[in-house]
Amino acid sequence: MGIKDIEFIIMDVDGVLTDGSFAYLGQDELKFFHVRDGLGLTLARLAGIKLAFLTGRESENVRRRARELGIDYCRSGVADKKTVMRELSAQSGIEQAKIGYIGDDFNDLPAMAVAGWSATVNNAPEAVKKQADYISPVRGGKGAVREVIEQVLQAQNLWERTLQLYLEEKGGSGQ
Repeated sequence: MGIKDIEFIIMDVDGVLTDGSFAYLGQDELKFFHVRDGLGLTLARLAGIKLAFLTGRESENVRRRARELGIDYCRSGVADKKTVMRELSAQSGIEQAKIGYIGDDFNDLPAMAVAGWSATVNNAPEAVKKQADYISPVRGGKGAVREVIEQVLQAQNLWERTLQLYLEEKGGSGQ
């Protein structure tokens, strides 16, 4: 199995959906998400792909972004991503061989190893790039998730149809 069989994409947040940096503003933590990733996730959902955010940090901003985008599962404060990925596989009824995982750092390697297909971002460490089935040419937090999703949908011959559905839903505006 591989990219053509992906029915569920699980992804790390910091370093994948964000550039990996964060700042504190009083008690709040600031994170910056790229709008292209949001649209990519919307397109994946439209194509019928389940989605999950899986992060080691606790963050209300991540939970908020997951709600805004209609992400199926959002798990934060996760130390053992491989175990949680297996739990999500069982919970969703989608076998691990049909799960794609997007990670960017050493703590993602165990989950990447048991996923059916894995991807990483351009600025990941070499050890992570060696584990990945696909390396996005885009840096984490700069639209890499969207680029990976586009690769998945193209491999499954779903890109054109899904994009057309999206544009029809938006009245052809593309916004």
